[in-house]
This record gives sequence, C-alpha cells and structure tokens, in this order.
Amino acid sequence: MPHWLQLMLDSLGPLLWAGLVFTVPLTLLSFALGLSLGLLSALIRLFGPPPLAALVRFYVWIIRGTPLLVQLFLIFYGLPSVGILLDAFPAALIGFTLNIGAYTSEIIRATISSVAKGQWEASFSIGMSWGQTMRRTILPQATRVAVPPLSNTFISLVKDTSLAAAITVPELFQTAQRIVATTYEPLILYVEAALIYLAISSVLSALQARLEMRLGRYGGFMEARS
Repeated sequence: MPHWLQLMLDSLGPLLWAGLVFTVPLTLLSFALGLSLGLLSALIRLFGPPPLAALVRFYVWIIRGTPLLVQLFLIFYGLPSVGILLDAFPAALIGFTLNIGAYTSEIIRATISSVAKGQWEASFSIGMSWGQTMRRTILPQATRVAVPPLSNTFISLVKDTSLAAAITVPELFQTAQRIVATTYEPLILYVEAALIYLAISSVLSALQARLEMRLGRYGGFMEARS
C-alpha cells in the first residue's frame, strides 16, 4: 500500500472523531443560537424602540465589519485581561454565535420586509393580533425566501469552524495540524481534511436543494415538472 494512502487511512479515524465530537456540535449549537439571536435582532430592528434598534445596528455593524478570526481572538485571548476567562470551546461558541447572529439578522430582516404589506392588513382585518400575524402569516412566507441564504450561511459555518483551531479547540483542522506535527506530511493531511470538509458541505448542499424544493416559492411547480 502506498505510504500516502496508509497515512490517510491511519489518520481518518482521529479526524472523523474530532469532526463528530467538536466540529459538528460547534456548528449546530452556533447556528441554532445565532439564528435565535438573529431573529430577535431582526425583530428589534424592524419593530423595537429606537434606542434598542440603534444598539442592534451597532452590534451588526461591528460584527460584519471585523474579521471572525479577530473576534475569536478578542474573546479567548482578550477577555482574560479584564478578568473574564473562558475555555476554548465556549469562547468559540460565543464568537460563532455572535457572528452568525449578525449575518442572519440581516437576512431575516430583509425577508420579513419583503412580505407584502397587504398580508399584514389582511391578517389584521380578520382579527389576528400582531403576534398571530407574525407567527401564522409573515414568518412562514419569510421562511421560504430565507431558506437559501440561511442554508448558505450554515454551510459556510461548517468551514469557518476551522478557525477555532487558532484558539486551541481540538476540532477537525487542529487535529490535522497535530498529526502533521508528528508525521511531517502537511500536504497529505491537509488534503484529507479538505476532503472531509468537502464531503460534509456536499451533503449539506444536497439537503439544501431538497429543502428549497419543498419550501421554495415555486417548489410545487418544479416538483410537478420533474
């Protein structure tokens, strides 16, 4: 068996384990928390009092205007200087959540704004409250529009979790770095890590396509044509 193939097989288990134990949980938790934060931020931007809306705009401006890696370094390496010490995984989780929250906030805000004003008026005319209108009329329609950009954000997050290696989270990429440090075979190991990320992203892209088919505005028409 060629040396490179044997090395890839030997390292496959540790890489997959790191992905299962750290990369996947970090991705899922960060996206779930970030999506919740994004929804809250979007609602405040659209319907909240001006002081809170201004605070949310400032938060979004800061997060979108600075690199994610810098944000992670500020949380993990910067906060200890003011007495706040966090382990690597919680620090990464906070950093990714804040980052995803800012980007999803803009996506959700735009999709809610895209719903026709008549939908609000029609819901109010049949006696729905603001909350019922939001839950039963506005958010379901906005969700259909938001699925593609939110799915792309989720897929990007899978790859962005590799940045957690910079703050010592032992996820997939840092595991590859550790193996490289003992085998001195960076090309083989980094190609293998890239292939694993590619496989995960490909599966998620396929799921995204199916979800868009179901929830997309023209999903029924496209399914009838296929």
